[in-house]
Amino acid sequence: MNRTEFVITTAIILFVAFCLGWFANWLVHRFTRVSQADMDQLERMSQDLHEAEETRDQAITYLQQREAELTNQLAQTEAELSAAMEGLRDARHEAEEMRAYVERISAG
Repeated sequence: MNRTEFVITTAIILFVAFCLGWFANWLVHRFTRVSQADMDQLERMSQDLHEAEETRDQAITYLQQREAELTNQLAQTEAELSAAMEGLRDARHEAEEMRAYVERISAG
């Protein structure tokens, strides 16, 4: 084998190795490539997740407002109850005084 044949053989071997490497790279990218349908599905899932987060945030805001309203209403109801109990206590005290007064007048 002379020098020219050796160079040509080496060039052919390197070219075949290059072609095999390129083909292997193409196969790897072909099988690992994400399809457009997968991308569309990911986009749809992302949008659904975003909408779900917005709905969750709105629900949390509504619940916080409702809790504040109910807390305020409870405080008002407790204040009204306290006032009613105070009025009832005063009315009972007055009734006792009137009863004692009536008993003193009736006995005397």
